[in-house]
Amino acid sequence: MPAGCVIGVDLGGTKLLAGLLDDDLRVLDRAYSPAPRSDDPEELLTVVVDEIRALLQAAADGHHGPVTAVGVGIPSLIDRARGVAVSTVHLPLQGVAVRDELQDRLQLPVALDNDANCAMLAEWRLGAARDCGDAVLLTIGTGIGSGVVAGGQLLRGATGAATELGHMVIDFDGPPCQGACRNHGCLEALASGSALGREGQRIAGQRPGSRLAQLAADGTTITGQHVTEAAREGDRAAREAVERIGTLLGVGIANAMNVFNPEAILIGGGVSAAGELLLGPARAEARRRARPPADEARVELARFGADAGMIGGGVLAREELA
Repeated sequence: MPAGCVIGVDLGGTKLLAGLLDDDLRVLDRAYSPAPRSDDPEELLTVVVDEIRALLQAAADGHHGPVTAVGVGIPSLIDRARGVAVSTVHLPLQGVAVRDELQDRLQLPVALDNDANCAMLAEWRLGAARDCGDAVLLTIGTGIGSGVVAGGQLLRGATGAATELGHMVIDFDGPPCQGACRNHGCLEALASGSALGREGQRIAGQRPGSRLAQLAADGTTITGQHVTEAAREGDRAAREAVERIGTLLGVGIANAMNVFNPEAILIGGGVSAAGELLLGPARAEARRRARPPADEARVELARFGADAGMIGGGVLAREELA
């Protein structure tokens, strides 16, 4: 592929983030949109196309050179040979030929992968896992996505369904998982941003003087973002909620340590904004549970935060469509 810009797209359960990246994968411009609350895949794809077209216009207006390809990450199991979203928990794209639909509308080559795989690509090529031969990324947002590099290869599995660590069971009798997942007690059900919001709502009922209780009294449905922000501002009840979720996350991290023996386990996604309030309990619980020497893996924040999936989409486009 000749030198030029690429566009990376991170389509999540609640938002779409797209970026215009130059030949060195530096972000020149970005576009953001809430994901439409609709069961209509046509409506969702239209939003994606509109945001990409806005960046194409920005590239033209800024004289940044041609956009040569688009890389898209979505929270789905992907049939990469056909470019089809096989199974999605949070978006109405099951069975949709996303790659071909976007290529037809944009008249540009499109690469498609799982959103957490894209985030892992960004961290592996450019970020906190750079030069690691073995690393794990957990993205903690509406759900929990994950990407794994093992032996210097990004793991995708026989059918593109590998490394769904958010759906490892850590409590056999736990709550039902989200969306189309048929399991109970998954890491996602217990340690995601959605779980943090539920924990915050529960604690709000027990701690009448807390910031969380104030939000609940105002009729606010408490989300993981509310809890994270209150915790960072020093609210003790919110910090307890984050610590609880961090401890549960640590159980999943210990499992990942034992299975993959990585050099690093990176934590990204919106909930990672809690920083050490989340990572401290997670790291401690993982160390208690993982077997030596796997327990020596460093556990730290991903470098690119909420931008990881978008930047990884650009990496995907650059590497696969070159």
